[in-house]
Amino acid sequence: MSVLNTVLKLFVGDKQKKDLKLLQPIVDKVRAFENEMNALSNDELRAKTNDFKNSIQKAVQPFEDKIALLEQETIAANIDRKEELFKEIDLLNDDAYAASEAVLEAIMPEAFAVVKETAKRFTENTSLDVSASTFDRELSATRDYVTLDGDNAVWKNSWNASGTPVTWGMIHYDVQLIGGSVLHKGKIAEMMTGEGKTLVATLPIYLNALTAKGVHVVTVNDYLAKRDAAWMGPIWEFHGLTVDCIDHHEPNSEARRKAYNSDITYGTNNEFGFDYLRDNMAHSQKELVQRKPNYAIVDEVDSVLIDDARTPLIISGPIPEGDRHEFNELKPKVDGIVKIQRQYLVSVLSEAKKMILDGNTEEGSVLLLSVYRGLPKNKALIKFLSQEGVKQLLQKTENTYMADNNKEMPKIDKELYFVIDEKNNGIELTEKGIAYLSGDDDKDFFLLPDIGVKIGEIDTSEQSPEEKVALKETLYKEFSIKSERIHTLNQLLKAYTLFEKDKEYVLMDNKVKIVDEQTGRIMDGRRYSDGLHQAIEAKENVKIEAATQTFATVTLQNYFRMYRKLSGMTGTAITEEGEFWEIYKLDVVEIPTNRPLLRDDKEDLVYKTTREKYNAVIDEIVQLVDKGQPVLVGTTSVEISELLSRMLSIRKIKHNVLNAKLHKKEAEIVADAGNSGMVTIATNMAGRGTDIKLSDEVKAAGGLAIIGTERHDSRRVDRQLRGRAGRQGDIGSSQFYVSLEDHLMRIFGSDRIAKMMDRMGLEEGEVIQHSMISKSIERAQKKVEENNFGVRKRLLEYDDIMNAQREVVYKRRRNALDGKRLQIDIVNMMYDTCVAIVTDAKTSDDYTQFEFDLIRFSSMPSPFSKEEFKSRTESELIDALYDKVFLYYTGKVIKNAAAAYPVIKNVFENEGEKYERIVVPFTDGTKTLQVVTNLKQAYESEGKDLISDFEKNITLAIIDDTWKTHLRKMDELKQSVQNASYEQKDPLLIYKFEAFELFKSMLDKVNREVLSFLFKGELPSQTANQISEAREQKREKLELRKDAVQNSSQLPNAHPTQVPKTQETVVREERKIGRNERVLIKNVLSGENKEIKYKQAIPLLEKGEWVLVEN
Repeated sequence: MSVLNTVLKLFVGDKQKKDLKLLQPIVDKVRAFENEMNALSNDELRAKTNDFKNSIQKAVQPFEDKIALLEQETIAANIDRKEELFKEIDLLNDDAYAASEAVLEAIMPEAFAVVKETAKRFTENTSLDVSASTFDRELSATRDYVTLDGDNAVWKNSWNASGTPVTWGMIHYDVQLIGGSVLHKGKIAEMMTGEGKTLVATLPIYLNALTAKGVHVVTVNDYLAKRDAAWMGPIWEFHGLTVDCIDHHEPNSEARRKAYNSDITYGTNNEFGFDYLRDNMAHSQKELVQRKPNYAIVDEVDSVLIDDARTPLIISGPIPEGDRHEFNELKPKVDGIVKIQRQYLVSVLSEAKKMILDGNTEEGSVLLLSVYRGLPKNKALIKFLSQEGVKQLLQKTENTYMADNNKEMPKIDKELYFVIDEKNNGIELTEKGIAYLSGDDDKDFFLLPDIGVKIGEIDTSEQSPEEKVALKETLYKEFSIKSERIHTLNQLLKAYTLFEKDKEYVLMDNKVKIVDEQTGRIMDGRRYSDGLHQAIEAKENVKIEAATQTFATVTLQNYFRMYRKLSGMTGTAITEEGEFWEIYKLDVVEIPTNRPLLRDDKEDLVYKTTREKYNAVIDEIVQLVDKGQPVLVGTTSVEISELLSRMLSIRKIKHNVLNAKLHKKEAEIVADAGNSGMVTIATNMAGRGTDIKLSDEVKAAGGLAIIGTERHDSRRVDRQLRGRAGRQGDIGSSQFYVSLEDHLMRIFGSDRIAKMMDRMGLEEGEVIQHSMISKSIERAQKKVEENNFGVRKRLLEYDDIMNAQREVVYKRRRNALDGKRLQIDIVNMMYDTCVAIVTDAKTSDDYTQFEFDLIRFSSMPSPFSKEEFKSRTESELIDALYDKVFLYYTGKVIKNAAAAYPVIKNVFENEGEKYERIVVPFTDGTKTLQVVTNLKQAYESEGKDLISDFEKNITLAIIDDTWKTHLRKMDELKQSVQNASYEQKDPLLIYKFEAFELFKSMLDKVNREVLSFLFKGELPSQTANQISEAREQKREKLELRKDAVQNSSQLPNAHPTQVPKTQETVVREERKIGRNERVLIKNVLSGENKEIKYKQAIPLLEKGEWVLVEN
């Protein structure tokens, strides 16, 4: 691949050099303004901001004037003209944005020079005196670093950054100017650790904030959001720009709305996404907090847009009987089948070892393959596979049985109860496993009925129509129950065989908490999707949380694609540049370092076994500590970090451990990590947002030494760990230790490495190190990255379907809340409903049905006789009917306003001083809707505003109710279509088709129900005592969460409605053994028996070499 890249560069050139060649002029342009800026007084420097704003306003003013005229025209325009006007307004808004972007591009060098000069003056002066503006006076009341001195304001260069006192001492480097330009252009700036990404962002943030349309700065956690807003804020506030952080304020509060209205708004990706969802559940304009998404800079963009993109944000609420499930009922069965298979395969492994060692490799390799397919994570198996020639023997046998589309593989799986596909994180029951789980009582306990065949049999039977309907309902119910049962069983099997405690998750506060595979941090509030989290809760005997129903959901991929301009910064994006371009159309530009990189990145050291590897790691740490170097040891799991900690304790080496269980000590541990001789063992938490600073003594000793104990599945995480050393020209080193037993090497490692080690005849403890080996490992990582990209792309394909529906529904909600375009939506509903009822009736040639449907939705009689209906064409009937319905509705609106006005007039004239907003009841004869309206406006408009509010309220109420039901159906559909893979069909295609039909049905229902209420709704009585004061409504308590997705077969959705079951109790199949109780265990290889305490037996039993003997 490197040869191919070299050849390509010869023909098409180096992308990084091309990018920098285009961007280098920005440095010269900014420098050209330096003398001019230096000569300005503080007040003149601040005045530049107003000059920039005036230039932008001058460019967009002609468009804003046109928009104002058109909006004025919409008030009195008819419906058809209104629609044309709003389309024209949307186009003018786009033109205004393009004009403002052109101005920003033109003023960019000068604006960057202003920010750089400001940073320089804050660095060189302890305080800056300026003429006090109104904004300065407001800030002086809340900011310690701004004080008033008569008509002047004094800005200090020291302030508190979220609990940390800071003194400004940073001035932008030339490469940071290039980075700022990249961010402004809507690209990703890849900058190495320590190159000052936070300072770089001050340039495009200032520039884009000048438009007053809002700049969002997105961080991975609330600590960074609060810290960076407080740290960088004074630089922008000095120029009159407002800065806030949404994480300081409660959701849906006035303070959070004010934060969004600031020029610059900081926040976490989760909160931005959840606010978007909350806004689209709001019932009044007052509840909205966000503006239209304009420009966002995403810090650690790979973490947010790649890692977190798989996790949808979900707002959910309780469902009836959501705590009913089959996890407890099926758990003993799954626990039993896992134990039986483990015990059986441990003995098979023992037999396979003996055969292979005796030279009977043909039969031994078949048994070995059986163990590998049934227990791939067994430690005894992994150790045996690291022996010379064994892995090659297994791969050769596997290739033989996989030939002809796995034709011979059933022979291998014959005695297995289930087969594990570790690469794809999947599990499949065999015939033997299904028979075991079904038991003797019900052989069809897990057998799905063939719906198509069964329906055909019912239809051709001689039973009555009523009996056929009853039989079909029973069939569908049976299918639903068994489908849910199979799904629950699969998730339990995954929980038992593929998910390990202290690796994928930890138990804290009697709850299952997911550990982020990229950072090692605990992901609070996040649950595995699709019932998997409940399965793990059942496995670990903690409380199984109740199922919930989705009320609103969006993936971060689709949320961030709504911004007009998106950019990002990170130190590790280049490995995912293809995905960034394909999904977000974001180009990645590598920014050169300010100082040359001095870190020594050594080739990987490869050992045969993990035991040899960890011993070598400890020896290396001892040597480095003796030299006085600080050491950062990177691990991939909590389990490994604790193992290394124990090994260091035996050697009496002082060290700190930073993992998901000890995350609260992160700041303290990181602060000590750069001290001489300090050893810090960390999961990948020691990556994002942490800088390890070194003293001159440490630099002289060789700087920070990075030791990676395993290659991560993703190259980005390894680069992130390496990036802790060598910041800003510091000396340092990085060394990765790898063994053939590591997860990555077992799953995707090159066969050639194992063969090479065998041919070289390496003894235990010996190591190989070569650039070819490191490149082979990187190829294995690329395979994992490709697989992960496929998962994320598949997720996006599913969510794109939901997103298309979400945009339609949320647009209607916004129109209803705003009211300006609601009339167009209502008219479109009328036309669509007219099309539907005429088409249905014409297709069946049923005039009676046409009359019935028309009366049901509009309460008006048919405008056509039966003969006219039959003789006229479909299009003629639709147009004529629409004209009549629209005319009828217009009259109905005038009539309702006239009927309501005397009541409104009476309340306003007699009690107008008491009420500002009132509640007016409307009824359609069966349901009553409480409509909230402004009393004064309703009086001044002679009841018309009340009718407009009635239209808004009923539209919102019906859209929300129907949308919630639709989301539940979509959740159930996403789960049920996965069964299509058993029929060799693509679940996505079926999902697309069924989702379209569901959405079409939902829109039709919304149209008919809204119109029915609008046509039939009226005041129940024309008396003033029907009206009361409007009180503040309490918001429904909802659950916020992020679902964690593991693989493509496990696409994220809310927990579906479970089939009601009787409450189960946990049944223990075996006697509980006390930790100090003595037990008898047996070695499966030697047959040796040993009686020890159960707590001492646990680690031996887990290894699989010993089994418990029943007393």
